[in-house]
Amino acid sequence: MKLFFSLVCTLSLVSACAMPVADHGNYDVIYSIDEVVQEKADAKQAQQITIAVVPKVVNIPYFNAAEEGALEAAEDLGVNLLYEGPAFADAGQQILIIEELIEEEVDAIAVSANDPEELAPILLKAKEKGIHVITWDSDTVPEARDFFINMVDPETLGRHLMDTLAWNTDEKGEFAILTGALSAANLNEWLHWIKVHQKEYYPDMTLVEVSANDDDSQRAYASAKKLLEKYPDLKGIIGNSSVGPPAAAQAVKELGKEGEVAVVGLSSPNPMNEYLKDGSAQIITLWSPKKLGYLTVALTNNALKGIEPFDWQEIAKVGKIRMFNNTVIMGDPMDFTKENVDQYDF
Repeated sequence: MKLFFSLVCTLSLVSACAMPVADHGNYDVIYSIDEVVQEKADAKQAQQITIAVVPKVVNIPYFNAAEEGALEAAEDLGVNLLYEGPAFADAGQQILIIEELIEEEVDAIAVSANDPEELAPILLKAKEKGIHVITWDSDTVPEARDFFINMVDPETLGRHLMDTLAWNTDEKGEFAILTGALSAANLNEWLHWIKVHQKEYYPDMTLVEVSANDDDSQRAYASAKKLLEKYPDLKGIIGNSSVGPPAAAQAVKELGKEGEVAVVGLSSPNPMNEYLKDGSAQIITLWSPKKLGYLTVALTNNALKGIEPFDWQEIAKVGKIRMFNNTVIMGDPMDFTKENVDQYDF
């Protein structure tokens, strides 16, 4: 009897297992366990990505804005960001920072190079360790990085800066240039095209001096005052690094030379707002450093995923980029004057 009962139970269980099940075609699988696991794995992998962005110098408006954009991109993309730079524009200090980043085994280093030659060996060392190396704002030698993120076409920018000065000096007279570090590749390229354009189109203008300040605002101010005292007939100053125009405008204002000496160049609109409005400066040219910081992190993150930048690529919050050989061009320069300076906040 017990045997019969056990047999019946076994047959009942088998029958239950063999019973027809509901047709899965009557409903959709909205979310599977596999998808949840994969999303968690992707999120974990993204959080493990660490991108180090190294500016030429910290605590000046231009690179502060770039840091803001880089941080925003890191948050949007879910990556870890280290933003570390020297207190003054010095290649040796950048090398020490990059050495530490190599020891920390970051995934990528994006650097605005103070000196293309001096930084090359340490960047090559980083590449040998499997770290992706990108340059932005200021390039190194091509073999030491994967690609370079440039703000604008350097010839276009250099020629345009010379034009802005000529427009405000009746295309004649002596002028000087305040530059940052003499070793900076981007500044030297812009400087080259400023000189070329002057010789080709403005023969009645004379470049009397190029004064370097290593992107130090106090040195730039001292240099501007010295230039104004040394050359009493000076008609204009071009600042081709971001600390130059504010320093030159301040010196012009203090010496009461508004309207006598034109000030143009590269700077953020906020530090130049007052000077543009009171006539101590005339035109300031730049791009969005915040967008540049964002673009740097976005393209570096793509590179870590095997996605290289390409011509007319659309980048969220930046727009379409151009690609020439291994150089990205973010866009065209913008001019800021007393009429439009209040429209911008950086």
